Amino acid sequence: MDANAGTMKPWLLLALAIVSEVIATTALKASDGLTRWQPSLVVVVGYGVSFYCLSLVLRHIPVGITYAVWSGLGIVLITLAAAVLYGQRIDLAGWVGIGLIVAGVLVLNLVSRATSH
Repeated sequence: MDANAGTMKPWLLLALAIVSEVIATTALKASDGLTRWQPSLVVVVGYGVSFYCLSLVLRHIPVGITYAVWSGLGIVLITLAAAVLYGQRIDLAGWVGIGLIVAGVLVLNLVSRATSH
């Protein structure tokens, strides 16, 4: 087994948490106030998977880093999903803000000493 496999597992779980949260949040709009059962089921399962994965990630990655990555990348992906699926328009200020969020996540992970790697 690769030596990096043990350190990659929390990051893969975090990626799964982010993707499942993005799916759940996207379905939340489609659920029409939780009045449509199929998208509502996706919401409940998606958030359940996301929070379960987050709980496992927190065993290995500090909570501040975990939450920064989860929420930052989640914001970016949800914004992009909303643009594609719901026609939400993103103006220049929005793109600048998304760029700053991505830059912040990169700084936390590549430069900061607060990370666990």
